[in-house]
Amino acid sequence: MLSRIAESLFWIGRYVERADSTARILDVHVERTLADPWIDESAVSTSLLSVMGSPADPDRRVGRRELLETLAYDPVSPSAITGALGAARENARRARETVSSDMWESLNTTWNALASGRWRAASPHRFFSWVRERTAVVSGLVDATMSRDDSWQFFVLGRSLERADMTARLVDTRAVAGSGSQWPLLLRSTGAYEAFLRAYHGSSTGAAGELHAAEFLLLDRLFPRSVVNALETAEACLDAIDPALRRVGYTEDARRIVGMARTRLEFQSPEDLLGDLHHQMKLVTEACSAASEAVAMRFFPMAGAVSWTAGRS
Repeated sequence: MLSRIAESLFWIGRYVERADSTARILDVHVERTLADPWIDESAVSTSLLSVMGSPADPDRRVGRRELLETLAYDPVSPSAITGALGAARENARRARETVSSDMWESLNTTWNALASGRWRAASPHRFFSWVRERTAVVSGLVDATMSRDDSWQFFVLGRSLERADMTARLVDTRAVAGSGSQWPLLLRSTGAYEAFLRAYHGSSTGAAGELHAAEFLLLDRLFPRSVVNALETAEACLDAIDPALRRVGYTEDARRIVGMARTRLEFQSPEDLLGDLHHQMKLVTEACSAASEAVAMRFFPMAGAVSWTAGRS
């Protein structure tokens, strides 16, 4: 397939997933700051911006409004919800001959609603819920209308790398907060709470609950938003896109990077991961960024001519 089509589908997958996950992370943050009147909102917001790759001036106080402007409403930055969905829509426009009409209309309708500005007047929770619904519609239409060919593989590859990256960032917000009481909130934000209770038959509070919650979000092979599941899916996509057998090692950097990130998590105990959570999540996000760059170099090396990213991949 044409490299520009592969590039567009890869980034549609990444941007739609980024908008969904950023909405989830911000929903957790806003709920947390509203529930705890003693929290230092500026310090927590500054830490969140750093985790999300948009560091703020440490000497300047950052309130909820500034945080939402940076990560939710900015129409230009692809690190923000609005900017990411705008970039997804633009990439879909470039690949109109490949994406289905339903998928294009869903992205276009979503962007038009954002561009109208009416969601700025809504409460943050309503806005985040709407974003999650719209991204779920796009993902559902992709699942229902795309053939399972290379187009599908590139979309899912982008979505999986972004999902691993953003789940790691979400878990990292807990490491920055340093509070075990955040685990139930993190599980709910990823839609994992009920699945977690079925898997572990217990609470997510207390020392054992914290360990199990971290284990579930990072290592569970059956939950689609866990880091390990997302990395395994990315590996499967890379295998399907380029199935050539190799007798020795991997010459393709993306597969090597993703495989190393997955095994580094799988072969550590949950206790070790929890004890060094911030560093481990930083390694995951760095690996996802490096894998994305390797995919671009391998499959669409001319991507530098058009870039929809700013600040981070």
